[in-house]
Amino acid sequence: MTLQGAIENVNARGDQAFVPYIMAGDGGLEALRHTILRLQELGVTAIEVGIPFTDPVADGPTIEKAGERALANGTNLRNVLATLKEFTAEVTIPLVAMTYLNPILAYGAAAFARDAYEAGIRGVIVPDMPLEESAIIHEELREAGISLIQLVSLTSPPERIAKLAQASEGFIYAVTVNGITGARADFANNLAAHFDQLKSYSSIPVLAGFGISTPEHVTDFATFSDGVIVGSKVVDALANSDWGSIEKLIQASKQMEVK
Repeated sequence: MTLQGAIENVNARGDQAFVPYIMAGDGGLEALRHTILRLQELGVTAIEVGIPFTDPVADGPTIEKAGERALANGTNLRNVLATLKEFTAEVTIPLVAMTYLNPILAYGAAAFARDAYEAGIRGVIVPDMPLEESAIIHEELREAGISLIQLVSLTSPPERIAKLAQASEGFIYAVTVNGITGARADFANNLAAHFDQLKSYSSIPVLAGFGISTPEHVTDFATFSDGVIVGSKVVDALANSDWGSIEKLIQASKQMEVK
């Protein structure tokens, strides 16, 4: 199933899409299979698999530290994809790779697209790649059947937001805070209008990400988004073997009415 199709199926049955972010290699690559299959069993829509990078400009302290632990374990893009390939037959939900551009270029765009697809990757997020530079990898991803997802910030001018929304594939990643990732207590008051604007530019799902960390946040965002991406809270919970907190977040996404 395509990434967009998986999200739309969840929305059609009255639930909100829930996409947890995990840092590959945090706790060792040998933990990756158990983590992904456990999240799949709990009913997540897709999983965003972070690739550790030495200069993670979009990451807050929690994810940055997880990346440092993963790098210390020798984790890189190539061995993450190789590990995912070992159990891809067991994974029935789409995986989304969140990686910076340099590792893809070092890998080779065509080789990366081929190996990523074989590893179950159906979407890619590259936070340090401007839309204008996306041709570097877009054709290779498209030919492989992988969606190139665009991040849309709150501070972009309307014409920029329109371009990003129309270019995004799979879903639109709507950044809900000004700044880096990390748990937040409060969000801007105009988010509903921002999401309405995004939906006016494209028919693909719009997911909210950055700062979402409680079941209440998940429920609140359901009133105007098609789903949520939860990163720092999930990364922290996994580091502490706190599956209970993760289950509560997922459960909050399954108590919605069809919008």
